[in-house]
Amino acid sequence: MSTSKIKIREFLCRLPLFNEVAPEELDKIAESVSELHVPRGDIIFRRGDPCVGFHTVIYGQVKLAFHSADGNEKVVEIIGPGFSFGEALMFMEKPYIVTAQALADSLVLHVPKTAVFDELERDPKFARKMLAGLSRRLHSLICDVEAYSLSSGTQRVIGYLLKQETPEDGGQIMLKVSKTVLASRLNLTPEHFSRILHDLADRQMISVEGRNITILDIEKLRAYEGR
Repeated sequence: MSTSKIKIREFLCRLPLFNEVAPEELDKIAESVSELHVPRGDIIFRRGDPCVGFHTVIYGQVKLAFHSADGNEKVVEIIGPGFSFGEALMFMEKPYIVTAQALADSLVLHVPKTAVFDELERDPKFARKMLAGLSRRLHSLICDVEAYSLSSGTQRVIGYLLKQETPEDGGQIMLKVSKTVLASRLNLTPEHFSRILHDLADRQMISVEGRNITILDIEKLRAYEGR
């Protein structure tokens, strides 16, 4: 096995989907995997391109988005390290319905469907893990639809903040993507998103400095989210 494929095998074995795959089987998968170094802003695939496998992010961030005929963008999901995308369409043998673009310099692995199907036939545990991943994605999408339908813009922003790593008084949150991308992910316009942050700051629940947000009153945020 080449040095590059040994490195790919090491990446794969750290991912939850592959961490119980037998070493000899992981070697077989690694032989067919492509390693993609994607500079920030580059397109990984476009809507309509054939889907012949799935991707997983080793480092960096990838944005999945729809684009309208007039150029407007709706961010569907932001994929970070350790997470994958494209599995459902791979099984359906349908072309991509979104465009994938790197938000930062990223390392992405492309796992061809032939390798996946071979492992699914060999190992039921692998099948269960892949089903679990697809189920989590479906659950996340349903939660998004619920939030867009039943929650105000302010509740969506607060919900996002409360899910971050340091939701406590004095805790600081560094937005990992631009405010424009995050606004689209939350189904808001950039202007509406900025107004919400400004309003929460005026109410002394948070303070905002660029991408840095400091939680000032976690209890007021929680109460406001639940209104």
